Amino acid sequence: MSKIIISCAITGSIHTPSMSEFLPITGAQIAGSAIEAAEAGAAILHLHARVPETGRPSSDPAHWAGFLGAIKAGCNGVVNMTTGGSAVMSLAQRLAAPMQFRPEMCSLNMGSMNFALYPMAAKISQWKYDWEKPFLEGSDDLVFKNTPRDIAFVLNEMGVQRGARFEFECYDVSHLYMLKHFVDREAVVAPLFIQFVFGVLGGMAADPDMLMLMKRTADRLFGADYQFSVLAAGRNQIPMATIAAALGGHVRVGLEDNLYLSKGVLARSNAEQVRQIRGIVEGLGREVATPDEARAMLGLKGAAEVAF
Repeated sequence: MSKIIISCAITGSIHTPSMSEFLPITGAQIAGSAIEAAEAGAAILHLHARVPETGRPSSDPAHWAGFLGAIKAGCNGVVNMTTGGSAVMSLAQRLAAPMQFRPEMCSLNMGSMNFALYPMAAKISQWKYDWEKPFLEGSDDLVFKNTPRDIAFVLNEMGVQRGARFEFECYDVSHLYMLKHFVDREAVVAPLFIQFVFGVLGGMAADPDMLMLMKRTADRLFGADYQFSVLAAGRNQIPMATIAAALGGHVRVGLEDNLYLSKGVLARSNAEQVRQIRGIVEGLGREVATPDEARAMLGLKGAAEVAF
C-alpha cells in the first residue's frame, strides 16, 4: 500500500455556528485550525470561507483572503479550495475565489443532486444567528446544481487555465460514470483523486456495501489511474475512514463532515480528529504522507505557483 493521505475539511458550509462552539468561523480561527490540523498530520486542507461576523457560508474573495496567506505562511499543507461552496450559491459565486487565488487543488462535484440538510434543524433549540434555521429548513427544496456544462467550465477554468488538480467528489455511483465521460473526452487526465462521499441525504448512505461497490466500479472504470479517499458525514466518519484505510485508500476527516470526536463529545478542533484517524491508520500499518509526498502522488503544481 502507498502512503496514506489524510485530508482535513476545516469548516465547510453545512454545519452552523449553533451546532458547535468549536466550528471555525473567522479568518483567524480557520487559519489556526488548519495549521493545527497540518501539524497533526493532515497533508491536504480542504477549505471553505464564512462571513466572520455571522458564520454564514461565503464566496467573497475578501473572506478567503482572511486566512489563505496565513495558512500558507504557517504550514506546508496543500490548500484545496472548494468549487462547491454552498449548494445555494451560483457557479460564478462558487468560482470567484478559486479563480483569483489559483490554488494547487480544488474540489469538483461530479453531478447534480438533492442536498437535504433540513433534519439537522430539529436538533437545535437555541439559534445564535437568524440565518441558520431558514438555511437548513429550506434545503427540503434544494438541488445542488453541477451539470456537465458546469463541470466542463470548472475543468477548463481551474485545471487548464490555472493548473489546479482536482478532488473529484462523488456522492453516487452515477458520478463515477460522469467522471469517466470526462476522462473519455480527455478533459481529465490521470492521476485521478476521487473522494467517495457518504452520508449526505440525497447521496449515498454511509454503508460499507456502498463503499465496496464504489471501489469495484472505479477499479473497472479507471484501473490503475486513480486513487480514492473516503469521507462520511456524522458518526460514520471514523468507521468508514477505517475501512478505506484497510482497503488501501486515503481518508478525510474534519469539522465540515462531523462535529464530534465520539458519541456525545464535540471535537474541540480539527486536529483532534486528525490525530484520532492518524492513530487508527498507523495501527493498520499505513504510513502517513507528508504534504510534499501528497503533491508528488497527485501531480500538483506546488505551493510556489498559487496566487496567495
